Amino acid sequence: MSQFEIVSREDFSEVTYLLEVRHPQMARAARPGQFVIVMLNEHGERIPLTIADFDRHRGTITLVIQAVGKTTKQMQQECRVGTSLFGLVGPMGIPTHIGKPKKVLCVGGGLGVAPVFPQARALKEAGAYVIGILGFRSKDLIFWEDKFRAACDELILCTNDGSAGMKGLITDGIAVALAGHADVDECVAIGPPVMMKACADATRARRIKTMVSVNPIMVDGTGMCGGCRVKVGDDVKFACVDGPDFDGHLVDFDDLMTRLRRFTPEEKRAEQRWSDSCRMPQPPAMRKVGEDGLELPDPSEEALGG
Repeated sequence: MSQFEIVSREDFSEVTYLLEVRHPQMARAARPGQFVIVMLNEHGERIPLTIADFDRHRGTITLVIQAVGKTTKQMQQECRVGTSLFGLVGPMGIPTHIGKPKKVLCVGGGLGVAPVFPQARALKEAGAYVIGILGFRSKDLIFWEDKFRAACDELILCTNDGSAGMKGLITDGIAVALAGHADVDECVAIGPPVMMKACADATRARRIKTMVSVNPIMVDGTGMCGGCRVKVGDDVKFACVDGPDFDGHLVDFDDLMTRLRRFTPEEKRAEQRWSDSCRMPQPPAMRKVGEDGLELPDPSEEALGG
């Protein structure tokens, strides 16, 4: 039996699921903002996944995954309690710098809600006043609301259709928070690049430090392949070793989104080959996130980055 046993699973929607994996050493070492590289089987691809939670007592790490491509769809079908992952490397990346901010916005959109949770919890434990701002398309797609209420001093819940919390986009939630708090020191935003870009634009005028978690195409996770290049101001950084956290006011999000689409044809062909050979039922087709709109993705949509 592999040491990377799946001890718990929860399905949030038809395409979004949680895996809790036993790895005591990694659970002890994990810090907010870090990620792992996973291999489902001996011949599988290496995919980076942000650590959504870790429990040092249980000796586990938690991953929240969206079935958007060949490997994540295969994992959705094959990863059950009692099965194991072939490979699990990490924790990787530079941990989020917690520091001693007095008041912080922790913003998560769609699947980005999960990885912003460790930051919110750590900031709260460090004594900060934490305002959580979470965005989903509708009430049925909300997850971890109780966890965030326990980790935040305030929680602003946004849904596109108004079925829960306030009706509006994640930027509307930021506007409400900033209107009520003139002393926000920092903003942490995680989600698709278009959402993180909008968050950075929303805080720019107030000059609020805004950190985003970038998850570009990645192969080895050691800075050798160069696939995870990110333009940050006048510099070129590697997300795997220099990040994944960067100053959102300096990240070139347009370049990032272009790079994320670079291998789309190859990814589609790989998914189609797997789908043609797989006899298990497939989840319903997913609508692509608009590239030039700010409408929030949710756990039933493709949410690149974060």
